[in-house]
Amino acid sequence: MNRAVITGIGVIAPSGVDAEQHWSTTLAGTVCDDGHVPGFDATAHVDPRLLVQTDRWTWMSLCAAQQAFDDAKCDPNDGDAYATSVALAAGYGGCEFGQREIQELFRQGPQAVSAYQSIAWFYAASAGQTSIRYGTKGPATVVVTGHAGGLDSVGVARRTVRRGSTAVLTGGTEAPLAPYALVAQQTSGRISGGSYRPFDVSADGYTPAEGGAILLVEDATAAQERGAPHAYAEIAGYAATHDAHHDSAAPPDSHHLARAMRLALADAGVSASDVDAVFADGAGIPAHDELEAAAIRDVFGTASVPVTAPQGFIGRLGSGSAINVATALLSMRDGVLPAVGNLSTPGSYGLDLVRAPRSARLDTILINARGYGGFNACLVLRRLPERWQR
Repeated sequence: MNRAVITGIGVIAPSGVDAEQHWSTTLAGTVCDDGHVPGFDATAHVDPRLLVQTDRWTWMSLCAAQQAFDDAKCDPNDGDAYATSVALAAGYGGCEFGQREIQELFRQGPQAVSAYQSIAWFYAASAGQTSIRYGTKGPATVVVTGHAGGLDSVGVARRTVRRGSTAVLTGGTEAPLAPYALVAQQTSGRISGGSYRPFDVSADGYTPAEGGAILLVEDATAAQERGAPHAYAEIAGYAATHDAHHDSAAPPDSHHLARAMRLALADAGVSASDVDAVFADGAGIPAHDELEAAAIRDVFGTASVPVTAPQGFIGRLGSGSAINVATALLSMRDGVLPAVGNLSTPGSYGLDLVRAPRSARLDTILINARGYGGFNACLVLRRLPERWQR
């Protein structure tokens, strides 16, 4: 089967408006917990005609997608348009655009509602607009599995490469900070009254945030042939399960998450002892954090695998678990494991929680993500041979 490698990273997050800024902010341990992306100027990245037709979450996807192409030194218009695909995750859609149009509906009536309302809020808006912008004609997919979606979209990208696409833009962004979106999230009972603190004794929920990451996944042979400057890692393993328990309540045990982890490791052809670090989902809710910790203990046994959840520094990005993929790739590149975000006093989880940036040889990384309602996704990244480092 064709090997899928990640050659480009684009990040728009509260921690920075590109991958390197995000990485330096993360390593510095800077807490960016108001959820907003500072310094993001959509007019610098999006055609003014498109700005009025689309929502903030789509602007971020378009900007991060360009970053990913630039990082990979890849011109999407150079070659067969049918060879490039898009597979993005979505959780909330165009909340800000939708809220504005609903307000106009009640103030002035139906005639005041923009004709673009039907496409700006739609879950597939970012995937569609990204495909249109770059003229890609390969399969275009949107994945809706809550916070797990970021990893699930990467799994879709690998499958798409194995089926013959040369390149796939994947990952996802969100912008769920409009009042309408925040009220909807509050019904879950999972929003923190203070800060997002995965695995901390004071954890009481998450803080929502905007942004995310877009990654360029390529067929390994095609990437080498075109002279890609680097490939951060191979997507070595992927698996997804579902708790099949309740539409919102936590499952009674960690069986299905542990199963997803084992399936991903088996898919990669590695054992638990081969894993150098785990990037945890880190829900920031004690009961959910304990379930994940139990799954990690179940899979790794007495082995002391380092566990981190750097997203605690920036908030939970809806379907944007691809941000942890981007962070893990940068960790692998630089040999530094970032700390669990916003961790002050660790709870008794029986894990080797990373308290400060830690130097490490990171050849194999396992990433977890869970979506509201019972979605579980796990991804295994594996370091590539040195010949990729040009």
